[in-house]
This record gives sequence, C-alpha cells and structure tokens, in this order.
Amino acid sequence: MYLATTGRRDAPAPPRTGGVGRRVPGTVLALGTVSLVTDISSEMVTAVLPLYLVLGLGLSPLQFGFLDGLFNGAASVVRLLGGHAADRGCRHKRVAGIGYALSACSRLGLLLAGGATAGIAAALAADRVGKGIRTAPRDALITLSSRPDSLGRSFGVHRAMDTTGALLGPLAAFALLWATADAYDAVFVVSFCVGLLGVLLLVLYVPGRHPTPPTNATPRPRKAFGALRDPAFRRILGAAALLGAATVGDAFVYLLLQRRLGLPVGWFPLLPLGAAACYLLLAVPAGRIADRVGRRLPFLYGHVALLGVYATLLAPNGGPAPLLLVLVLVLLGVFYATTDGVLMALAGPVLPADGRAGGLALLQTGQALARMLAAAGFGAAWTVWGPRPALWAAISALLAALAGAWALLPRNPSGIQAPEGPGAQIPERRTA
Repeated sequence: MYLATTGRRDAPAPPRTGGVGRRVPGTVLALGTVSLVTDISSEMVTAVLPLYLVLGLGLSPLQFGFLDGLFNGAASVVRLLGGHAADRGCRHKRVAGIGYALSACSRLGLLLAGGATAGIAAALAADRVGKGIRTAPRDALITLSSRPDSLGRSFGVHRAMDTTGALLGPLAAFALLWATADAYDAVFVVSFCVGLLGVLLLVLYVPGRHPTPPTNATPRPRKAFGALRDPAFRRILGAAALLGAATVGDAFVYLLLQRRLGLPVGWFPLLPLGAAACYLLLAVPAGRIADRVGRRLPFLYGHVALLGVYATLLAPNGGPAPLLLVLVLVLLGVFYATTDGVLMALAGPVLPADGRAGGLALLQTGQALARMLAAAGFGAAWTVWGPRPALWAAISALLAALAGAWALLPRNPSGIQAPEGPGAQIPERRTA
C-alpha cells in the first residue's frame, strides 16, 4: 500500500479502521535501541574530547577545530559511498553494521593512541567515517520496514530514542570522570564496550532481510546519482540545501545565548542538553502530526521556529533571562523535531527500494554541506560586522530560503493523489 504523504494543500491522511498501522515496526524499535546505545557511547567521548585534547594533551583550539572540521567534511563524502554500497544487493544491515563497528573501534583507537597526534587523528577519522557510513543505510531500513503513511511516526520514535542516548552519554562521561578522578582512559574503555553492545544488538535484533515496500509503477534509475533524475527528489534536495544554507550552526546559537545572558562558562555544555530534551519530548508528536497533515508544512514550519530563535536572540535587552533561555532552547527543539526525521519521511517514498539508501545519503550530504557553508559564512559575518548584523543577515537569508523552499517543495512528491473523503482507502501500488 502507498500513501501520498503530501497531497493537495497537504491534505490529511484518511483515518484507518485497524490498529495495525499504529504500531511501530519491530525493526524501527530495534534500530532505535541500537542508536540509543551507540549515542551513549559516542556522546561520552564527544563530551570530554575537547577537554582531553586541549587541556590533557595540549592541542591548540585551532588544531582541534581543524581536525574536527576536516573529518566532518570527509564524513559527508563517505556517506554517499555508504549509501551506494548498501543499495547494491540490499546490504543495508551489513553496511550499517560496518559503520557502527568502525565507530566503536575508534574509542579503542583513542585509548591506544596515547598522546600521538597521528593516532588521535586516525581515531577521529574512523569515528566520523563510521557515522557517515551507517546513517543512510539505517534511515533506509526505517523507510523500508514502515508503512508509507506512518513514516513520520517511525522516524519520530527512532529520533526520540537516539536523542535519549545523546542525553545520557555526557552524563555518564562526567560521572565516570568524577568517580575516577579525571581518568579519561576509563571513559574510552567504557565507551568502547557500550559501542560493541550496540553492534551486538544490531546483529541480533535487526532483520537482515526486509519486505520490499510498495513503490510507483514507473521504473526508476539505480545508479549512484540516479535519484537526481527524479524531478520530485531534485526539488526536495534543492529545498533542503537552500534551507541548510541559511541555518547557522548550533554552536553559534549557544555562544550568542551565553554572551547575551552572561552565563558562566561552566554552564555552556548544558545548553545542548536543554535543546535535546525538548527534541526528545517533541519528536514523536511531530512525526505523528506530519503523518496526518503531510510532511511538507511541518518541515517548513520547523524552519519558522528556527527563525524565531534568531529573532529571540535579537530581542531588546531587559526581558527575564530565564524566559529567553527557555524560549530559545524550546524553539530549537521544535526545529529539530519537525525537520530531522520529517525530511527523511518526506523523501523516502519518492525513492525506489533499491536506491533508497543512496538517495537519502545524497539528500543528507547536500544538506550537511550547505550547513557547513552557512556556518562558515555566519562566522565570517560575525568577525567582520559583529554578532547583531550577522544575525540580521541570517534572518534575511532564512526568510529568502523559506520563500524558495515553499515554491520548490512538491505538494505531492509520490505522484499518487491523496484519497478523498472520510471513508477513502489508501490505494495500493505494487511492483512486479
């Protein structure tokens, strides 16, 4: 069966009589558990890595920033290779498993590297490459195991479980540092063991085979960049990249908030946890709403929430600081809850089953590269003009991007008209 996820005027999906469609597939829950455990492992290291490298080993902030930026950029390219490899022979679980295993082993690499810069660089590269390899096959598995009309719910549940791990990881890391008197090696060992547990859960509980989902009857290309031949996918990719190019990095938002409120430096690492907690609470409701009203409007309204973040940071001084803090973090949580998984749910049904991982990898890479350019541009504008003019420029760019994305995003990307009437049934389309 197949649902037009975004029909005319983002028409809501018709009600279903059965309760089966309300259940989240077991594969999604298994992948969510794997992501939860893996994020605990990765965020344990992410939370302490700047302290370990800069304070413990004496790297300069410039050296750390260069290494981190270089490997994040490389991960975007590796993501394309991982998606293409997963589509060849439907090896989504195998390719995702390689990515998870590589990231887990990178923690052991940090332990064995000692203070050697080359060893640290190799471990960081392995972590970023592993993340780049696994993301698209994992999201493809979610779309392939879910009904098209419940993709928003499936991604919402997965992202909520993933974010739970992201919240628990830093807490576990700092608890370990407190218990072991700042023994970073203990953090790396525990992180490695937790990462291996995630790989084991993937092997045991995520099915290696999945049913081929229903797709359009029109044949689709199967080449690495074949998804670009689809007009609907090109428009989704263009809109995502356009909005990404107007999205400054979260680090700038937190830095502006800290400067605006005069927060102590020690509180700075807790700001991302506040936004992540809001994301955790809103991910599932946002996914369910997207399934009911269509995914196009929630994705656009999520960027309106980001516009609210920028506007709040520009508000005149004098308001209560706690209110400003809560408002920014809540709006940032709304932004991620209504855009991250919703974009994957919007694009998934457009792509053929045997090219889904590659198409999603292309979409994720385009968005990531656009956001890297936006962060670099905002940083340059801040340096040249100052923070307030840079924020005004970001607001102007986001308004223009929203107008362009409104025109670009297809209202019915699947090509199947939404069923009309309260008793209408979802049409079925199956391929031979």
